[in-house]
Amino acid sequence: MVTRKWPERVEALIAARYDATFNVDDRPLDEAALIVAMRDYDAICPTITDRLHGGLLGVEGRRVRMIANYGAGHEHIDLAAARSAGLIVTNTPGVLTDATADIAITLMLMTSRRAGEGEREARAGQWTGWRPTHLLGTSLQGKVLGLVGFGRIAQAMAKRARFGFGMEIVYYSRRPGAQSDVEHLGARYVGSLGELVEQCDFVSLHIPGGAETRNIIDEDIFARMPSHAILINTARGDVVDEDALVTALESGAIAGAGLDVFVGEPKLSQRLIDAPNTVLLPHLGSATRETREAMGMRALANLDDWREGRVPRDSL
Repeated sequence: MVTRKWPERVEALIAARYDATFNVDDRPLDEAALIVAMRDYDAICPTITDRLHGGLLGVEGRRVRMIANYGAGHEHIDLAAARSAGLIVTNTPGVLTDATADIAITLMLMTSRRAGEGEREARAGQWTGWRPTHLLGTSLQGKVLGLVGFGRIAQAMAKRARFGFGMEIVYYSRRPGAQSDVEHLGARYVGSLGELVEQCDFVSLHIPGGAETRNIIDEDIFARMPSHAILINTARGDVVDEDALVTALESGAIAGAGLDVFVGEPKLSQRLIDAPNTVLLPHLGSATRETREAMGMRALANLDDWREGRVPRDSL
């Protein structure tokens, strides 16, 4: 069972190899439909829109033995419950690194240059013509980019920022990165999140969601950021306290925010929609044709491994 519509090329390959059911309407499955799928299929291919909690994974009469997740993130799957039930769970790491880093850079450019505001103004017919002080933004050249997390996507963004815009790179993570990566990027490790944000012109988030990181960017962090600083989030919506973010934007405590992920998406709070100098994208981080196909091919490879009796390459 493939729970959402995948790129046509990948669906064709799945159909050729498996007795597969596809979500033709591409609407999120409700819990009742997911329960039926758990009982009717040997393998299920979910996405971030499918919440596979412990009760669902342990449903009576479950047939599913393999969960081939479409995406690198897996916060929507109760991994502990899956392991207890003897289920194999895989994801699709690595293949979305460049696309997500590109979106992070896009958000940083759009927000710093106030492109979102300008685009809305032009479309609304409110532009009155060029003038020297209209929608003045800020350059990326020579600015300090702070990375929260230092995994593949963070390093890919750092590479673009360092060598494309001459930005200085600092980062905070649970442990320092490999020396070769740090030296190549000229990155500097900072020992605490608060210390990091105090010295940054831009702060970009690259950490997983979940209980440990929920609201890690909160009122106290916004208070420590310089008033000219801009927040970028392509990670998970719940790592940011959105009420505190909106308050910081409204008060001028920070200069702007570029967001690709949100709490409770796809529904957005009206306060966030109305907040000044924000760029809001509908979770486009991996949304290139090449990347979404590569994600599907990675999930299919995991399915093939499982079917042939091998340990899937991306087992969680």
